[in-house]
Parts: sequence; structure tokens; C-alpha cells
Amino acid sequence: MSKTLTDYSQAVQDEVARVRAVVSDLHAELPRWDLVVWTAGNVSQRVPNADVPDGSADLFVIKPSGVSYDDLTPADMVVCDLDGTLVDGTRAPSSDTAAHAYVYTHMREVGGVVHTHSTYATAWAARGEEVPCVLTMMADEFGGPVPVGPFAIIGDDSIGRGIVETLSGHRSPAVLMQNHGPFTIGKDARAAVKAAVMVEEVARTVHVARQLGDPLPIEQQHIDALYDRYQNVYGQQTAATTEGQA
Repeated sequence: MSKTLTDYSQAVQDEVARVRAVVSDLHAELPRWDLVVWTAGNVSQRVPNADVPDGSADLFVIKPSGVSYDDLTPADMVVCDLDGTLVDGTRAPSSDTAAHAYVYTHMREVGGVVHTHSTYATAWAARGEEVPCVLTMMADEFGGPVPVGPFAIIGDDSIGRGIVETLSGHRSPAVLMQNHGPFTIGKDARAAVKAAVMVEEVARTVHVARQLGDPLPIEQQHIDALYDRYQNVYGQQTAATTEGQA
């Protein structure tokens, strides 16, 4: 028997309300960065259910299908379980809901998923070609090339299976699904949106570089060092609070 949101704890309901606002706001970033046209694309974020520690009863918030970005509000966001079944909302969920659900089910570390049809990244996907790691920015963000996932039909979990198969054990938070476009993952929806912005930027830059000649590869040892620095040192670090440190 399917559940409704009121069947979940108050803590889960409160977190759903918060995440609805977050996901609604993040959808505005997709047209802002020219990653989508019309109503294409979607953002989702996991809502953990602490009552079931294995994650099987988690929910996620996602964009409704076919609604203009200008018209989206937190109330429009729909809530689904990890079977992709609607738990709360007045609209039909995104056509990519099954793919998002599969990723959340099989990649417990993922808290956000984004799909766009950004021009340059999608052009690489149309060629079925990975974006080679020839930029320090790529080493920082992706830890290597941006991989290509298999061709899959929209509507069931085929795309989700392709995402999981391609990204499991891979450092890249982005995959170019062949003949379709980029999907990105992250610790939350904001991180996945950032990855979507960055994969379009590097896809565009490497395309332009190829028009000028052959881009120069970066040695693997340098890729590893750049990735480690960016992921573990770059930015504002949490201040040490142990005794004797200031």
C-alpha cells in the first residue's frame, strides 16, 4: 500500500518542506547558466528518513513534469519514494523520476541529482565521446575525464542503471548519457547543480581548444595531485578545535 507524506514522522515532513524550497530555488540556476531550454531538465534532492537507517525509506523532492521554470514554487515540487511513487504533490513528477530513484537507491552517498540538456555537454553525448581531462579545472572537479554512459530510453530506470554503472567507483560527478545529455550527482542538490554548471563549462572549453589544435594531456600524477588538493585543501576549512590548537 502506497504511503502519503502524513504517514512519515514530523521530522521527515519538516525536512521535506525545507528541501522543497531548496530544490525550487536551485531550478532557477539552470536557466541562469543556460543549461536548459523551455521545461527540459530537473533537479532533485534526497530526504533521509532517520527511522529506517538503511536508507530504503528515504524520499526525494523533484520538479514536476512539463512546468515552466518561471512558474515553479516550493509548493509545486513533488515528493517521491525510492520506487519513484508519488508520496506528496498535486502534479505528475518529472519524466526522469525513475532514473533519479534508481540512483538514490543504489548510491547511498548521493544526496542530489541533476539532469540538463546543456549545449556543449550534450554535443559530446551525441558523439558518444568522453571529455578528456586536459584542463586543471577538470582535474579539480572531475578527477579525470567526464565519462560517457550507455544509450537508454526515457521512462523507466534504464537511465538510472546507466548512471550507476558508469559512475560507481568513478571520481567524476558527471556522466554524459549517450545521445541524451549530462546527469550529475552530489552530496546534495546544490553540489549536483555546481557539477552541471562545471561540466558544461569544460565541455565548451575543450571543444573550442580542439578547433585550434590538439589539446595537451595532463599526466595522471598531476591529475591526482590537483584532485586531492581541490577536494581536501581548497576553500575554507573547518577550524581545528582540539586542545592546544588555535
